[in-house]
Amino acid sequence: MSTLRPVDSTWLAKARTRQQRLTKPPGSLGRLEEAGVRLAAILRSEKPRLGSGAVVVAAADHGVTAEGVSAYPAEVTPQMVRNFLAGGAAVNQIARVAEAEVYVLDVGVRGPEFPAHDHLIPARVRPGTGNLVREPAMSPAEALAALQAGQNAARRAVSEGAELLAAGDMGIGNTTAAAALTAALLGLPAAEVTGRGTGVDDAAYARKVEVVERALERARGELGDLERADPLEVAAQLGGLEIAAAAGVFLAGAEAGLPVVTDGFPVTAGALLAARLEPNLTGYLFAGHRSLEPGHARQLEALGLEPLLDLNLRLGEGTGAVLAFPVLRAAAEVLAGMATFDEAGVSEG
Repeated sequence: MSTLRPVDSTWLAKARTRQQRLTKPPGSLGRLEEAGVRLAAILRSEKPRLGSGAVVVAAADHGVTAEGVSAYPAEVTPQMVRNFLAGGAAVNQIARVAEAEVYVLDVGVRGPEFPAHDHLIPARVRPGTGNLVREPAMSPAEALAALQAGQNAARRAVSEGAELLAAGDMGIGNTTAAAALTAALLGLPAAEVTGRGTGVDDAAYARKVEVVERALERARGELGDLERADPLEVAAQLGGLEIAAAAGVFLAGAEAGLPVVTDGFPVTAGALLAARLEPNLTGYLFAGHRSLEPGHARQLEALGLEPLLDLNLRLGEGTGAVLAFPVLRAAAEVLAGMATFDEAGVSEG
């Protein structure tokens, strides 16, 4: 049974009533209107406003890279962590204009520990996952520890002023893990949810689909029907440490009563996991964008989410989620700041 408080339907009704009375033709602001209504219900205010935001970029390595599923070597993961901390990555630039802080959560990067940094959160559960084709990615206890690391990182961001929260990801090989976990949780064939990730060629793509199929078969041998198995155990078999951490970010953000924003394919695998653990999460969850990965659309469909943006993004890092922050602020501001017909003395059509 879910312990997360559902979004209050009374507040949804109040906000929808106000939205319908604003000085504009009904529905003329499209999905911005429904986003504002949902924000009002989450924040329990008919005039919601959102301040600064934060993204927790969870980083971890993947043993499945040994199967040749990525166009980039595993060494890129720690290199990119250093880039995030130096402010040189795409998410840093987008966060700057979106009024968001970037926190980097090392939940499973392989290699030496990183030097202390104000925005680095060291919580390494293990140095990368196992090769999910040949063994479980991690133990259930490790999956839980990664999820809790994400929760703790989110709580830190909230304690430091975040009013809008997103998760991002960094982990070479993680679209393979995301495909396997998504296929397992949704009962879909590997080919339907497996994409080209970092841009692999045709031969590597065919190998990647086969890898996901083999991983699913191995996990079924361990757990039986994967759709009915404990979601955290499925994540332990097939997921990634940063995917579990992303789930924790969403859960803790929602528990704090904040809107939470999902990013691309690996992060939305984390959202899917979190929603299986706490079904009430979806009331707090917004889809920042829809990526080019084919499985992402299936994830969003399963979560009942429409993306705020569709820009052919496929980078990860939380870029699409943070890019949507100003859209959500605008949705809140429309509901909070616009006058109603009565307030403005404007005649209705």
